[in-house]
Amino acid sequence: MAYNPGNLDSRLLSGERSSIQLIFSYVLDWAIIILVAAVGGVLYKITGYRHAFSLEDPQISYPLLSDTVSITVVAIVACGAPAITILALSLLIPSSAIKTSSHGDGGSVWRRRLWEWHAGWLGLGLSLAGAFFVTSGLKDVVGKPRPDFLARCDPDLSNVADYIVGGLGLKQASAPIMVTSSICRNTDASIVKDGFAAFPSGHSSFSWAGLLYLTLWLSIKFAVRFPMPFRLTPQIGQRDRNNSLAQTTHDPIPTRSSATAPPLYLLLLVLSPIGVALYICATRYADYMHAGWDIMGGSLIGIFFAWFAIRWYHVPSHAGEFLDHSGWAWAPRCSWAAFGVPFGTSYVVAREPRRNTSGYEDLELGPVP
Repeated sequence: MAYNPGNLDSRLLSGERSSIQLIFSYVLDWAIIILVAAVGGVLYKITGYRHAFSLEDPQISYPLLSDTVSITVVAIVACGAPAITILALSLLIPSSAIKTSSHGDGGSVWRRRLWEWHAGWLGLGLSLAGAFFVTSGLKDVVGKPRPDFLARCDPDLSNVADYIVGGLGLKQASAPIMVTSSICRNTDASIVKDGFAAFPSGHSSFSWAGLLYLTLWLSIKFAVRFPMPFRLTPQIGQRDRNNSLAQTTHDPIPTRSSATAPPLYLLLLVLSPIGVALYICATRYADYMHAGWDIMGGSLIGIFFAWFAIRWYHVPSHAGEFLDHSGWAWAPRCSWAAFGVPFGTSYVVAREPRRNTSGYEDLELGPVP
């Protein structure tokens, strides 16, 4: 969703109303996120493709170990912890910061806090649901054996010939032969099924989707980024051009004085979720659950969805033209374009002022006098 932060004041003069239609548009967002997650759950449960394998393959001959970090712990760490953190910090946003950024007043302070909470959770849900769906689908399609697969399988070595599906071993004794999962004697079907879920790593994708999202969210809220030279926004520049006093009494800001590095303790705070994600990924390799490429593939999926979700619902903190609004979520959609805008236009174009003389209430900022 695109939004022009410079339009915020004009929105307060435009007469946009909160409406059932507007609220329902965000209910639809949540419904889509829940649907994607539910489909991912179905894909996670079904039995997918099972790749043929060689009984002599050393890459799937590792011992079967228990999880150092269980999937339940991953869910708590990658979903529960970010959700609680976003809730707590959103509700603790100083009222002075809200009034400075949006000229809010009274009830609008709590409306902005609740909106930041809602947008933060929307992004988190989008990131986790998207990563879960893609990961589950790829596991079913690829069906790659885990490094510990033979230990899970307990193959029937007395009747190998009954399960051969290919390989040069049929013609040359020293060459490998390929067999199917039907050779497995393990009566616990779930253990054998899970043995074909090596690529991509679900622990890795889910942990990166939740914990990198939290890192990005914290970084924009606390302005933890590489220092960038200050650039005037069009609104600031216009005010300066129209203010002769400012033109005559203010010296240009030297480049080296226009930005500075944030304190290192904030950097440690922001990066700590990434450290947890890296630890979870490392345990998957140490537990013989995944090869390196499996972990890298899962990590890339989680990284992509975390980046996508934070950009979808939040103003980028690195762009100079958004300097006055960095750290905040995009404002709510306007009610008259809650489900889209006409073909060939954009949300920026569509958000022209629409005046209403009977009073109005903004979804994010509340009643405006």
